[in-house]
Amino acid sequence: MFELLTDELRVQVLDPVADRALTGVRYCTGGYVFQVHDERLGPLMSGPTYPDDFNWFDGQGIPDAFALAPVHGVEPHALVLGVGVCDLAARTVVDPCTWDVTQEPGMLTFRTSHAFEGVACTLERRLTLVGRVLSSTTTLRQGSDERALPVVWFPHPFFPQPADDALFRASTALRAPENDGFEVVDGTALRRRRLPEGHIGPYLELEHAADGPLRLEHRHDLLGAVAMVTTYVPGRFAVWGNHHTVSPEPFLERSLAPGEDLTWAVTYTF
Repeated sequence: MFELLTDELRVQVLDPVADRALTGVRYCTGGYVFQVHDERLGPLMSGPTYPDDFNWFDGQGIPDAFALAPVHGVEPHALVLGVGVCDLAARTVVDPCTWDVTQEPGMLTFRTSHAFEGVACTLERRLTLVGRVLSSTTTLRQGSDERALPVVWFPHPFFPQPADDALFRASTALRAPENDGFEVVDGTALRRRRLPEGHIGPYLELEHAADGPLRLEHRHDLLGAVAMVTTYVPGRFAVWGNHHTVSPEPFLERSLAPGEDLTWAVTYTF
C-alpha cells in the first residue's frame, strides 16, 4: 500500500497492482483510501464487516465508485470507469485499467485512460494530506468525438457507527421518507432508529434542498466529529449503515459532452 503521512495521521491507500486482491468491479481502484490512522487514537474509519472480516464488494475506509453508470458493450462486458472492462454477470475484472502513479510529499496522483465502445476518456485521482485534512480530487476528461458520457459517481466513506444514535448534521435541509432505519431531527440532522441484531443495514435516499456544495459534520466517538465537504451540488443523497458502520453518499450525476472535462473534490477533516 501507499501511505500519506503527517505528524498526526497516516493514510493507507491501495496500490492498484500490488493490492489488486482487495479490489473488484465496484470501487475505483486508483485513489482508494483503505484506512486513516490517528497516531494516538488508532484507526478512524470502518467498513461493513470491519474489523472482523474484509471482502472487496463491501470494502472499507473511503472508497468511491463510478459503477452505477457502466458503459455497456457486448453483454456481459462493460467498462466501469476507474476499474476497467468487467464481466458484470460474473463480477470479475476482465481487463483492469493501468494507472500511472506519482507520489510527492503529502500527495498521491493516479492517472489512467479508457477507450471502449466509442468512449474515450482520461481520469485523474489526486489525494492530498495537509495536517488533518484529507482531500480527494477527481478530474474526468471526455475525449469521445460524438458520444456523450454519463457519469454517476459517489464517495462511500465508512464512518464507525457511533454509540449514540445521532449520525450527522448537514448544511442543507433534509427529509426522510417513511422508513425503519433513519429519521431527520431539527430539519438538518440524521439519527438512526433501533437496528435489530443481525440486520443487514437499512439504505435510504434522503430528500435534500442543497443548491450548493454539501457539508456534513459526522459524529465520531474518538474525534467528536469529522467534517465532510463536497465541491459539487449533490443529486441523489443516500445513506446506508449497519452495526459496524454508517456511510453518507452524496451523488454527483452529470453527462459530459464530447471534449468536456469536469473536476470535483471531497475533503475530510479529522
